[in-house]
Amino acid sequence: MQKVIIADTSCIILLDKIGELNLLNTLFGQVIVTQEIADEFKKELPSWFTIVNPINKTYQQILEASLDKGESSAIAFAIEQKDCLLIIDDYKGRKYAEKLGIKITGTLGVIIDAKLSGYLESVKPLLERIKMTDFRLTSELERRTLEKSGEV
Repeated sequence: MQKVIIADTSCIILLDKIGELNLLNTLFGQVIVTQEIADEFKKELPSWFTIVNPINKTYQQILEASLDKGESSAIAFAIEQKDCLLIIDDYKGRKYAEKLGIKITGTLGVIIDAKLSGYLESVKPLLERIKMTDFRLTSELERRTLEKSGEV
């Protein structure tokens, strides 16, 4: 497992909306967010979140030309880490992170990992709750999630 786990806002918001924010703590223990992400979340974060900002703000400023502040700050912080996992859902943000050599997963990847690690009996109930939010879950993405979690 990576030493540093960084979560973008979308993951935190979605897991909070479906009542599963604690999955991050269960899987990873401490999770890092930047101040921009904490501000975007607009709620008090549990104690197992740590707020850390990138040292070099230049990376963040460059990324902000194409991405929002939260994603930019998360990617900029990830660039500075030797061994990290960035949890990010935004397609454009994911592509930037991948091009920069950052290991990524998304919220659905976290849910799959929780299932495969034995923390969830099934991902299906979580996917049903996700469908009731504004998260875009295509039938293809749902099928792949069920398949990867061994539920197809």
